[in-house]
Amino acid sequence: MEWLTDNKLPIGKVSKNLFDWLKENAAPFFDALAQLMEWLIDGILWVLQTPHPLIVVAAFVAITWFLQRSWKTCVLVFVGFLFILNQDYWKETTESLTLVLSSCVVCMAVGVPIGIAAAHRPRLYAWMRPILDLMQTLPTFVYLIPAIVFFGIGMVPGLIATVIFVLPAPIRLTHLGVSSTPQPLLEAVTAFGGTKRQTLWKAELPYALPQIMAGLNQTIMLSLSMVVIAALVGANGLGVPVVRALNSVNTALGFESGFIIVVVAIMLDRMLRIGGAK
Repeated sequence: MEWLTDNKLPIGKVSKNLFDWLKENAAPFFDALAQLMEWLIDGILWVLQTPHPLIVVAAFVAITWFLQRSWKTCVLVFVGFLFILNQDYWKETTESLTLVLSSCVVCMAVGVPIGIAAAHRPRLYAWMRPILDLMQTLPTFVYLIPAIVFFGIGMVPGLIATVIFVLPAPIRLTHLGVSSTPQPLLEAVTAFGGTKRQTLWKAELPYALPQIMAGLNQTIMLSLSMVVIAALVGANGLGVPVVRALNSVNTALGFESGFIIVVVAIMLDRMLRIGGAK
């Protein structure tokens, strides 16, 4: 088998050359992208950390009521935030929520239009499918390498790695919702003289809204699953105490911060659950 290993494909070398070329020739683009992401992160972080914590908690409870119309879900969210405050993890929680909300803004702003375009162009989706599979199956630690190369250490590379991992979810679910619009509904809109734009806004998007919201839910859950990995590249948040507990074999700190992540995940899931209790 030596002849096979002696003539292996230069995947690593080609990847390194590609990243070196991008670093040298696309530096202005990556600098502008990093600045834009920093503005987004700083803005959301300011909104979550500047007011009194109870004001932020009240805002989340109000959003929960608006989305779910369930007092039980509102109580769950309120108690969850009280538990976070009791454990003194408010700062870390707001930092993780900033990463999650930033990735949601980027992923939904990019993923939904791409999903719509893919639903209208089957060949485009067939070409995109292996790329989406690669983005979801490639180990997430691999994303951290180019993120560090292009953006350094901090919240920005953590956000970029999170977006790459999470982006396929809104694309796939938006494509599913739009492409599954019933043909009689589309024919009815066309029969009444609807244009392509009217068909999209009046028929396809309303029908696909549950799938798009499911894509938002998946985006939040997958982003939250990246907080620990993002901490490895300097991103602040709940991943930092988890990594610290792992390095020091601190069971108490590990379970404490781990339970906070679970509580945040449960709250966000209940807030955005499709067809939740009313």
